[in-house]
Amino acid sequence: MSAPESTRSEPVPSPAEQRPDAAPARRPWLMGLLLLVTGALGWWGAMELITERIAKLIDPTHVINCDINPLISCGTVMTSWQASLLGFPNPLLGVAGFVAPMAVGVALLAGAQFARWFWALFLAGIAGAWVFITWLFVQAVYEIGALCPWCMLVWAAVIPMFWWLLGWLLATGRLTGGAGRRFGEAVLPFVWVAVVLNYAIIVLAIIAQFPTLLTVLF
Repeated sequence: MSAPESTRSEPVPSPAEQRPDAAPARRPWLMGLLLLVTGALGWWGAMELITERIAKLIDPTHVINCDINPLISCGTVMTSWQASLLGFPNPLLGVAGFVAPMAVGVALLAGAQFARWFWALFLAGIAGAWVFITWLFVQAVYEIGALCPWCMLVWAAVIPMFWWLLGWLLATGRLTGGAGRRFGEAVLPFVWVAVVLNYAIIVLAIIAQFPTLLTVLF
């Protein structure tokens, strides 16, 4: 005999289902993959800089693998004060810091969920990295007067990492909940425009500052 209607147990909705601003249940594999790939590229660039710096300390006659000409020279950038802003080589920050987006990317691919405070701190860290590489770009182009290919690889990795993470967090409600979700959903499909513009500004600034660079390369 079936239990009376009043005593039947009803399924209890999960916290995510009770919240109208909850993130979608679908696994965010695209964002996980983006964080993993860009984090790995940034880590690779930073590690190459550290490896070359150590090799130069061990053997002063060592030719750094990205010293191509006076304009494209990691060695020139390495010897500047900007390359050790905090008193130690900047690439050490990258070697340690890029582990975080790689770890978060793997966690997202595995289906992990994070609290809003975690995403706020994580975005703050990535935003800090974006501000730092923007400052390094300005210093390299307008003050040092030389370009470091491994440094530029780090710049190229941080730029899409920052812009897509910002748009994705807003669009999924993971950062501000319902308050910024509608705006995030509207801009997320066009985040690539911000990335392209960011790259374009860097490229145009380099060409304007080093007009002979293209003839040197080609």
